[in-house]
Amino acid sequence: MDIVIVGAGIVGLTAALGLHQAGFRPVVYEAVTKIAPLGVGINVLPHAVRELTDLGLLDELRTLGVEIDELVYLTKDGRRIWREPRGLAAGYAWPQIAIHRGALQMFLLRHVLARLGPDSVRFGRALVDLETTDAGAVARFVDRATGAPAGEVKADLLLAADGIHSAVRRKFYPDEGMPIWNGVTLWRSTSRSGKVLGGRSMLWAGHKRQKFVAYPIQYDEATGETLLNWICDLKDGEGAPPPREDWNQPGRREDFLPRFAAWRWPGIDVPALVGASSQIYEFPMVDRDPLPRWTFGRTTLMGDAAHPMYPIGSNGATQGIIDARALTFHLATAPDVGQALARYESDRREATGRIVLMNRANGPDQVMELAEQRAPDPGDDLDALVPMAERQAIADGYKTIAGFNPATMNAASAYRLAGT
Repeated sequence: MDIVIVGAGIVGLTAALGLHQAGFRPVVYEAVTKIAPLGVGINVLPHAVRELTDLGLLDELRTLGVEIDELVYLTKDGRRIWREPRGLAAGYAWPQIAIHRGALQMFLLRHVLARLGPDSVRFGRALVDLETTDAGAVARFVDRATGAPAGEVKADLLLAADGIHSAVRRKFYPDEGMPIWNGVTLWRSTSRSGKVLGGRSMLWAGHKRQKFVAYPIQYDEATGETLLNWICDLKDGEGAPPPREDWNQPGRREDFLPRFAAWRWPGIDVPALVGASSQIYEFPMVDRDPLPRWTFGRTTLMGDAAHPMYPIGSNGATQGIIDARALTFHLATAPDVGQALARYESDRREATGRIVLMNRANGPDQVMELAEQRAPDPGDDLDALVPMAERQAIADGYKTIAGFNPATMNAASAYRLAGT
């Protein structure tokens, strides 16, 4: 079967590795002429690490990132709202790994080229048109550098992993318009620091209108030296049109840092961390509405092309990785391609749509908002005003919706192929 994957991001490359493992020979078409390790940190949750483990990637992946062992929520004045273990410390059979997005993409690309061959990824090919039927798909590309036509490719199956501005999605939903902005702008970067909290900790502080997030993407256990990924959020833009998000859009400290000037707590100094950072990047927090349909003939959507979501709960890349593995499994086990695509969409479309909507409702970060609403002052009795049982219910509910409740996900992967 001839399979074309549009997009050599994390999802497209994971799909290529999985399809190769299942005996297929996909070819990936990527618009950029050369992939660079762009972006900042992301978290890969245990149910996605499980899928990467089945691809034989865990040992090397562990050397590239940090195994997270706790999540801590604080109020804006540093009071602890919630703490929970994460990854192996929480009883999962697989770790949670925080890693630089670009490092993960380059890691996956190296493995695709090594396993599938140097011609398995075609760079500088931007998709401009597509025809799809129940018999196959025809994709037309242009040379990204020159704009000249770069030919058409016929395939038995086309997989769209081309992100939130997906050209494939736009083909089927031409009137959808720009992504939906919630008024929040994120400034992101990394800083060298000493050990923060437990060293392998994720920190969330503040509330939905002003938030600070930090977690390590490199950590030396012996010295405590840390490369800390941090994010400062401000909600100031309601009613204004969102700028197009871009991994390379530079940000300025003066646009946000004065609002965080007093955010200093024992062991955590937000102004100092921001002041010690490398290049700062600015992004609007955007998503898109869940779709009624992903599959059209022999073409289907994956990852951010299918379900872009707010970066709340660390589920964006995770859900895309699971998409890739689910589709591979169904292609390998269903009696025909049509049934495989139907099973894939049945598995993933409504499940990811629920996460999109839950993230819009603030996801697990809702515990911070409740603390801000009910106990905003340092002298307020947080335990009385936000009962621990309520906080636990929010955390457990999100894990259930997002598919990583440790009590249920430690069974063998639903998408593991026989013999792998």
